[in-house]
Amino acid sequence: MNQQDQIEIIREIIDAIDNDRAVDSGAVVKNPTSVFRCRDLAAREWQALFRNHPQLVGLSGDLPEPGNYITTNYFGTPILATRDAKGRFRAFVNACRHRGAPLGMELRGKQSRFVCGYHAWTYGNDGKLLGVANEKQFGTGKQSCLNLVELPAQEKYGLLYVHPSPDGEVDIDALVGDMAGELASWELEKTRYLADDLIDSKLNWKLAQDIFGENYHVKALHRDTLNRVAYSDVSTYREFGRNHRFVVPVRYVDTLRERPESEWNLLEASVVVYHLFPNVQFVLVNGAVSLSRIYPDPNDPAHSYTQNTYYRTATASAADGEQLTDEKLYESGGACNMEWGESALEELFDTTAEQEDFWMGTHLQRTADSDALDHFVIGRNEHPVEHFHRNYRSALNLPPLEEFRAG
Repeated sequence: MNQQDQIEIIREIIDAIDNDRAVDSGAVVKNPTSVFRCRDLAAREWQALFRNHPQLVGLSGDLPEPGNYITTNYFGTPILATRDAKGRFRAFVNACRHRGAPLGMELRGKQSRFVCGYHAWTYGNDGKLLGVANEKQFGTGKQSCLNLVELPAQEKYGLLYVHPSPDGEVDIDALVGDMAGELASWELEKTRYLADDLIDSKLNWKLAQDIFGENYHVKALHRDTLNRVAYSDVSTYREFGRNHRFVVPVRYVDTLRERPESEWNLLEASVVVYHLFPNVQFVLVNGAVSLSRIYPDPNDPAHSYTQNTYYRTATASAADGEQLTDEKLYESGGACNMEWGESALEELFDTTAEQEDFWMGTHLQRTADSDALDHFVIGRNEHPVEHFHRNYRSALNLPPLEEFRAG
């Protein structure tokens, strides 16, 4: 993001702090609780938004050089994504053409060939069948029709997208729309992989999605954790079609008041959250980024998986190179200019996200499952939450959200 845009957003942040102002959607709306428990609706969204929709499987930093691969199994088709010998990003169904056994067995790794553990058929990381064990006895020979099934895949702006269907299409520019310029400016293609973790939760994937859509709850739910670092219920927000950017100020922003605007840096002043419809959140902080992909359990609307991956970025700005660690995270009060270290990111998602946000989410799910409330209420200051649910309902041809009127 260019300097002037960062300055404008920081001005908005400071103005929001001084005037106790959050984003304003203009209306309070009702969200039917049935969307979090209905099995028929869950089956529709699984087909429309996951099985038949391009999926972000990672960032360029997941495949830094030829021979690297990653796998994923969360949206119906087992995926093997590779960086081939020519440096090209490619994706395949992670299944041997003989009897369907998986080839990439780990979440990530590096190898130029994949040998099936069932009958030792061998494939290159370009998907070509290289060898059939006991080829003469088996009878087919190394036929090109038995290469791995290739899936549509595209890499752009540091994003790795795959379509789960061989007949699908991937157009990253169409998916990100007007957000493309901002994404390009963060140089996500220069990210370096740090670590992974998985949050396995007893809540609907849309409730997990809502966690990233407002900071109204920070002062109450995160009183002794995130609240010590970030402001509650003040923010800036911008929509990019079905996607959006949500900026939450950290307390270090107050120190920028005494510095010339030419020295302002948005990642010192805030946590920047991007939502890519339907199920992706990536969070930019000083020196690092976390990528969260939220997946439903197709057999249980009250169960979801959130796959988090952490990366080092090329946009760090710490003056002394000191890293923010797990031990310093909540003690810092946000009043320090440090790059976020791996342990600080993991601590944030462990305590603030999993132990507090997702824990609370399981209680919301129980309420939805009980049918005791026919709707939840989304406030004017929870615009990103409303934006997501409006687009979700539009994608499934559901009636729009109704405005809540007291009495």
